Amino acid sequence: MIATTRPLDFGLPPGLEAHEPPEMRGLRRDEVRLLVSYRAGDRIVHARFADLPEFLRAGDLVVANDSATLPAALTARRAGGGTIALHLSMRLPGGLWVVEPRKAEVTPGDVLALPGGAVATLLAPYADSLRLWVARLDLPAPVLEYLRRWGRPIAYPYVQGAFPVEMYQTVYAGEPGSAEMPSAGRAFSPAVLERLAGKGVGFATVTLHTGVSSLEGDEAPYEEPYAVPPETADAVRAVKVTAARVIAVGTTVVRALESAADEQGRVIASRGWTDLVVTPERGVRVVDGLLTGFHEPRSSHLAMLEAIAGRGHLEKAYRAALEAGYLWHEFGDLHLLLP
Repeated sequence: MIATTRPLDFGLPPGLEAHEPPEMRGLRRDEVRLLVSYRAGDRIVHARFADLPEFLRAGDLVVANDSATLPAALTARRAGGGTIALHLSMRLPGGLWVVEPRKAEVTPGDVLALPGGAVATLLAPYADSLRLWVARLDLPAPVLEYLRRWGRPIAYPYVQGAFPVEMYQTVYAGEPGSAEMPSAGRAFSPAVLERLAGKGVGFATVTLHTGVSSLEGDEAPYEEPYAVPPETADAVRAVKVTAARVIAVGTTVVRALESAADEQGRVIASRGWTDLVVTPERGVRVVDGLLTGFHEPRSSHLAMLEAIAGRGHLEKAYRAALEAGYLWHEFGDLHLLLP
């Protein structure tokens, strides 16, 4: 369904951008701030992420994305000289990749020299994008081995300093495949997971490999590969027949679960590619709550949040976050949306 309303817009002061991992600010990963907002009554609570178990109930199910982050940024040399950043976004069938020649003008057939004797050949623009390309990669080693040797995490200008890929992983990360970290889950620690289990809160995972998130203008999210395993589908269905809640960790989990649901909201174990865009007009059928970071003005992610919480509540929550100085981006603070 096509969105008919524009996502939330607001001014984001530069001082509210998180420039480095919380560990560099003297915090444990689970000590970032947590804004908890309740749709019922528009109540706002300020806390720390380590307090998360206090806001969930026995029987609730937390569903996280276990995709591990790739060191997906490479330095590429053009045939005429000069270097550009090449971001690997998504592996395609047939051994091809979607890539982003970052802020560079390129044409079909351009050949980019990569470290270690590798080569990237740009074949054609991807879908209707003006900046993503389908490319053939000729690598001297399997892709994961090659990226471990030559790649680095994708980072944008607001990140000050270079950090190892370990700083971009969740503690429950599994299969590598995401160009950028599913960052809503970064704050989880073994201690928080243990406390959730002790309280009777369930924990399950899906896998959705995210592409680059630096979408420009009005670009909609692209297709991404996902998998909802049978044990997760069973756990979600079991919760939905009770008064407990399904809490998604990040917009990627919402996208995966909603893609795997039938018209009645019954989640079915599945694997494939999803182009689903969750909007207020479509709504959600599966998730009851969402743990997520704070999103940039006019981001398509805000339309998903509006589908879950409503425009009025979202405006109140973001106003509270701005006034209280919460931090944005992947190393920033978090927002727990509850019914």
